[in-house]
Amino acid sequence: MNPYQIVIDTNVMVAGLRSKRGASYKLLAMLKDERWQVNVSITLIFEYEEVLKRERASLGLSLTDIDELLDGICAIANKRSIFYLWRPTASDPDDDFLVDLAVESQSDFIITFNKKDLREAEKFGIILLSPKEFLQKVGEIK
Repeated sequence: MNPYQIVIDTNVMVAGLRSKRGASYKLLAMLKDERWQVNVSITLIFEYEEVLKRERASLGLSLTDIDELLDGICAIANKRSIFYLWRPTASDPDDDFLVDLAVESQSDFIITFNKKDLREAEKFGIILLSPKEFLQKVGEIK
């Protein structure tokens, strides 16, 4: 079976770094799992960087910690270039790039807490799941 293709929304990244309890942290700790492949774009990495650096004090991370985390994600993720735009899709235009990335990478899932604004991704056959729902689907948690 081919690994699932996934896109992880920034809100999941923040939640996973904020607390070592819960599904977001577990998902981040398992990013190298062979059952799925994480997909990123330049826009998503820049968003991760911007938000994580802004929230660094509440996350207990230094700028160096964040740079190393992002380098690690880039080392294991499929890097996708977006040459076309499906816009407008998401109800929040700031989230359109996630739909673009998911379509380009033929992702099965967008892992997010923001299903409402990304609902348009479902028109492309992309399923929106919370971290807990995704880990339940792959049998990691009940």
